[in-house]
Amino acid sequence: MEQTILSVEQTQEQLTILKTRFLAHLPRHSTLRWDKVEARLRNNPSKLWSLYRMESTGGEPDVFTLDAATGEVVFFDFAAETPFGRRNLCYDQAALASRKQNKPAGSALELAADMGVSMLTQDEYRALQTLGEFDRKTSSWVATPESIRRLGGAMFCDRRYNHVFTYHNGAESYYGVRGFRAKLKV
Repeated sequence: MEQTILSVEQTQEQLTILKTRFLAHLPRHSTLRWDKVEARLRNNPSKLWSLYRMESTGGEPDVFTLDAATGEVVFFDFAAETPFGRRNLCYDQAALASRKQNKPAGSALELAADMGVSMLTQDEYRALQTLGEFDRKTSSWVATPESIRRLGGAMFCDRRYNHVFTYHNGAESYYGVRGFRAKLKV
């Protein structure tokens, strides 16, 4: 992963976006204070760059929780639909390499690594859905157990009929309405 540090102007702009979203959605993280979050971000410029990448690809990152074990602030994508700048991707590099024709531009796991983030797990995806209704028209790849991936499959989730569904597909598949949601610990 090639990490980049934001300029002073980009840093201030990104912090302003994150603070505005944080304050607009206080019920998501009612036990946290913005000044504590901002201090962690300022002390971790590479993480702020990752949040910038989440934002620039349409993720609308916001604080999801505080990891009690590590003290880290956990950010998730809160865009209503799977981020537009992370769609049309197969699951991983092996799936991309296996396609003989009509290859997508890349893979979800590779892009996540380039951004310095990870994909949500199925449990994290379900936890996100307790805070709103996400992916009502799109779907999101989720971290897939190696036992499934080894057999050529990958998992994705969406919300339909007021229910969260988990499905499977060939890891090499890709769709204009499927992307991935990111998680970042700071």
